[in-house]
Amino acid sequence: MDINRASPSQSRDGVEEEHDARERRLALLIGRLPQRMQTGVRWLRRPSGRWVRIPAGVLLILGGMLAILPIFGLWMIPLGIVLLAEDVPPLRRCTDKVLRWIELRKPGWMGLPSGPQSSAFRRERQ
Repeated sequence: MDINRASPSQSRDGVEEEHDARERRLALLIGRLPQRMQTGVRWLRRPSGRWVRIPAGVLLILGGMLAILPIFGLWMIPLGIVLLAEDVPPLRRCTDKVLRWIELRKPGWMGLPSGPQSSAFRRERQ
C-alpha cells in the first residue's frame, strides 16, 4: 500500500473544497447579472432543473454558432457550456479551470477588487 496516497476522507474533503470553490465563483458571476437573469440562472441550476438545463445548454451552443444572424451571438456558447457542465463531469472540470483562471487573472469580471495586492492575497489563500 502506498502511504503517499490520500485517505478517502482526505480526498473527499478535497472534492468538497473544490465544489465549494466552484459554487463561490459561480455565485460571484451570477451576482453580476441583472436581477431577472439571476433568478432564471438560479432556477436552472437547481437539481430539479436538469430537464430544462440540458436542452437549454444545447440550444444556446447551437444558437451561438449562428452568431452571424441577429439576436444570436457568441456569448451564447460559454453560457450553454456552463449550463451543460452542471450535468457533464468532463465539462465541469474544464469550466472549473476557466473559473479559477478568471478569478486569478480577471477578478473584476467577478466583482472582486483588482490590483497587485488583491491578486497576491488570492495566491496566498490558495
